[in-house]
Amino acid sequence: MTIRTLKIFVAVAEEKTMHAAAKRLFISQPSVSQAITELEKEYNIKLFERLSQRLYITDTGQKLLNYAYHLLGTYDEIHDFLTSQGNLNRLRIGSSVSVGTCMLNDIIHQMQSKNPNTELYVTIDNTSEIENLILNNSVDVGLVEGLITSPDILCQKVCEDELIIVAAPHHPLTHKTNLHIEDLSNQTFISRESGSNDRNQFDYFLREHHIKIKKSWVCTNTQAIKNAVIHGNGLAILSRMLVQTELQEGSLIHVHLENICIKRDIRLIYHKDKYLSHELLHFAAICGVTL
Repeated sequence: MTIRTLKIFVAVAEEKTMHAAAKRLFISQPSVSQAITELEKEYNIKLFERLSQRLYITDTGQKLLNYAYHLLGTYDEIHDFLTSQGNLNRLRIGSSVSVGTCMLNDIIHQMQSKNPNTELYVTIDNTSEIENLILNNSVDVGLVEGLITSPDILCQKVCEDELIIVAAPHHPLTHKTNLHIEDLSNQTFISRESGSNDRNQFDYFLREHHIKIKKSWVCTNTQAIKNAVIHGNGLAILSRMLVQTELQEGSLIHVHLENICIKRDIRLIYHKDKYLSHELLHFAAICGVTL
């Protein structure tokens, strides 16, 4: 098994056909087919199922793909390191939406002021996608507030955030006192997409208490969620730091529940096998974390 073989394997896994992989790598289709066949024979494994001229990756292939992403990413970093004689001035940062909206700009400004020669690349998406980008080495470090499921990712707490329920001023719940969790039953909510919503601690809390809510809207954009709530289309569960302006202006109202406060950690995440470059360590230090 060689680096070339792994690159061919990754291309086939992503393109799902030998022809497309060959075209992407600028090599012949027989060369691609031979590389995959030799890899399967070498280890007596099956990496792909071949059905109706399409390739479907096996469980073994999927596990190899995860290793390949990380190994090839490390190989590229070594290549960059040697090419630049040790000056790898690049950092790829992933951030969840709440953190990217409210915190990341200040951190980036500090990074750029102290490391003007470092190239910073930022990806903002839901926590689920940032976790995937860490696993396949598409980003070096992440700042997220959702739940992380992979045992291959290390997490360090940066600070705390609070999840709150918000409503339009004229919503019936805003005029009630001593609200309890049961008062949320059958209420209409504006929801985030699954990659974010599935890892929302408030949603878990509702499910644990068998509170059923109606999700009438699903949005990927936080501003769209706030606008929908402001226009009276339902309630929403959002980060307090995302709605500070609207709460101060009075366009959104915090719906308080008796004796309930849902806080979550904002964490710095990185792969357990990640090389801790000077840039990554400095980013962590700005976030108040020592790696």
